[in-house]
Amino acid sequence: MNKSPRVRFAPSPTGLLHVGGLRTALYNYLFAKGEGGTFILRIEDTDRSRYVEEAEQDIINALQWAGMDIDEGPNNPGDVGPYRQSERKDMYEEYAERLVEQGNAYYAFDTTEELNDMRDRLKKSGNPSPKYDAITRMSMRNSLTLPQEEVERKMAEGEEYVIRLKVPRRETVRFEDEVRGFVSFESKGLDDQVLIKSDGMPTYHIANVVDDHLMEITHVIRGEEWLSSTPKHILLYEYLNWEPPKMAHLPLIMSPSGGKLSKRKAETEGIPINAKDYIEEKYEPEGLVNFLAFLGWSPGDDSEIHSLEELTELFSLDRVSKSGAIFDFKKLVWYNEQYMREKSAEELHPRVQVIAEEHGFNPEKEYLLQVIDLMKDRVSKVEDFITQGRFFFEEPREYEERALKKWKDNSAELLQAYLKKIEPLDEAEFEAVTLKDKIKEVIKAHDVGFGPLMMPLRLAVSGMGHGPDLTPSLELVGKDATVRRIETVIKKLG
Repeated sequence: MNKSPRVRFAPSPTGLLHVGGLRTALYNYLFAKGEGGTFILRIEDTDRSRYVEEAEQDIINALQWAGMDIDEGPNNPGDVGPYRQSERKDMYEEYAERLVEQGNAYYAFDTTEELNDMRDRLKKSGNPSPKYDAITRMSMRNSLTLPQEEVERKMAEGEEYVIRLKVPRRETVRFEDEVRGFVSFESKGLDDQVLIKSDGMPTYHIANVVDDHLMEITHVIRGEEWLSSTPKHILLYEYLNWEPPKMAHLPLIMSPSGGKLSKRKAETEGIPINAKDYIEEKYEPEGLVNFLAFLGWSPGDDSEIHSLEELTELFSLDRVSKSGAIFDFKKLVWYNEQYMREKSAEELHPRVQVIAEEHGFNPEKEYLLQVIDLMKDRVSKVEDFITQGRFFFEEPREYEERALKKWKDNSAELLQAYLKKIEPLDEAEFEAVTLKDKIKEVIKAHDVGFGPLMMPLRLAVSGMGHGPDLTPSLELVGKDATVRRIETVIKKLG
């Protein structure tokens, strides 16, 4: 019988959650929810040397922000916990010992120096990538080469050892990948993977297999970088006599300039790399989720905008692409704009108010709602309402370099003429329609186009060469401030 899927997102808490990790979590989540299954968060914290204290909370925050509810995890355990690998240590030892008893694993006592010597020796004899494997294991210090009494004595005396997987010398390991189809590896290319380290902690490989089995995981959906480890996992399932879950390896996320999107590449290309960056830079979570869903998958038509709920209905592993997906930052910004513009000013107001206060402004709600409505189709991120709309809250302190280049010999004269037209207006008449009529009167009288007056007028009022519709902006800024700002720019630029 087909039981409903159980999938896990299993990050290592070695730093902030990478945006690629967020995509892996999303594909797991979409698959589980689309099939009425369970989405599990497991924290793979066995590498204590790289453990980062706040990383686990960062992962949980990112999933919550993106709208992915965790069905089982460290904070809401189900029946198969604990959900941190560091708390499951005894389970792994038990299965590793079983493998040793069966002859599928062995104790190895080699020191770091001995391992380095072996690698140096093999490199000198022309082996470019030396490994601890079916050939080299027979010249090393382990329970396959040492007499049984000596092995027992070493263990009794507390000598450090690791447990290694005994990989067969000539075997083809085949499995079906839900994304890539049939994949096969030759075992002679694999090393005798360490399963239990000398500190008693498991490595990723055994912990992952034991946990996936005990947590009844049906589908392992993870990044392509784990594809080459999968044959070792398949061997472990075989030796432990367990049925492996279905495997699906997701395509790499590529940088726009080519190659994998590394931290360094992301920095040089201005791409935020961690989920936390998107939260702090106040992106719309729905926009990022929609963008990430399409980063390696498509619904098979040309639709682009889908909510998380719609994505769960549309998503399937057979539509995930094999080839790398390019992180198109402009497309992400486009998604962000779509989701932001769908929201009403009333919905956006609380967030914009907080940002305004962070910048030292405290506008009245009615006024801020008008600013939001006026700017909504011009901004890419919620922060832009304030950073690009500062002039609604304070007079420009300086003028944008690019816009200054548009200041011409007749700019002051045209502004002076415009001032004469608007000064007699009272507050009630100071409306966008009237203000636009007055612009038309000035340019007609001076026989110029719109640009020669509009550009210096925008510069005077906002300090910038671009922005929302000009005459509604003037109306919102109000008569006194508009007149004052025009007078200031004439004084400053002459």
